Amino acid sequence: MQGLCGAHSESAALKAYPNCEPVPCDQFETAFEAVEACSVDRAVLPIENSLGGSIHRNYDLLLRHRLHIVGEIKYAVRHCLLANQGVKVEHLKKVLSHPQALAQCEYTLTRLGLVREAVDDTAGAAKHVALEKLEDTGAVASSAAAEIYGLDILAEDIQDASLNVTRFLMLAREPIIAGTDRPFKTSIVFSLEEGPGILHKALAVFAERQINLTKIESRPMRWSSLTSPGVDASGLQKYFHYLFYADFEASMASDDAKMALQDLEKLATSLRILGSYPADTTMP
Repeated sequence: MQGLCGAHSESAALKAYPNCEPVPCDQFETAFEAVEACSVDRAVLPIENSLGGSIHRNYDLLLRHRLHIVGEIKYAVRHCLLANQGVKVEHLKKVLSHPQALAQCEYTLTRLGLVREAVDDTAGAAKHVALEKLEDTGAVASSAAAEIYGLDILAEDIQDASLNVTRFLMLAREPIIAGTDRPFKTSIVFSLEEGPGILHKALAVFAERQINLTKIESRPMRWSSLTSPGVDASGLQKYFHYLFYADFEASMASDDAKMALQDLEKLATSLRILGSYPADTTMP
């Protein structure tokens, strides 16, 4: 998990693996590396939030590292405004938290007139406010972080919408065996040559088989800056090359999913299966 004890990632990890011993990592990449180095068995990392959107850093790290998605968990995030004991809301001038948490609480923080400062994680923000005994600075973090670091909860549920859900991925060194005994989801990343209707043709391989795409995300192909930009059909230089990340509701054990990916591979310049894993169908 990324973040200190009391971070939302810790709660998500315990929801995913109730008997696990969470190991805090200071950065997302550190968590990937810990799994690869066999220091931990799994990484539980956020990939998207219902208010703040995608966590792009982790999309990029999925491609850079060779870990496999073996599960997902949906976790309802409830943010609190924390401060040292005796500090009131009107005393605050600034608030610290992870960029995603700040984005998810934008309306409340704007209404309070607080300057926002991004830090590596929510629990780390709470710990810093407590250790430095700050009187004009609060933190956006969990109620668990308030208890761990001895802070007061000035306000609860300060996220912009009551339904604030983060989807976490469970990552492992080896893939799991996909089945058909329960709902499965498959995540892939692919690239395409540019051309009229090429993306439409790529997505049609799923529609033709009644496979539901739950997400598609384009990200810049980062290494393209190391190569010649090339030219497009009109003779203009191309500077923007994209990868497409997609999730779809099907198991790699199903014939429809296999046939869809076979057809996609004919269109794609590259294709990688990031994981086929049980879908989280529970309430967050």
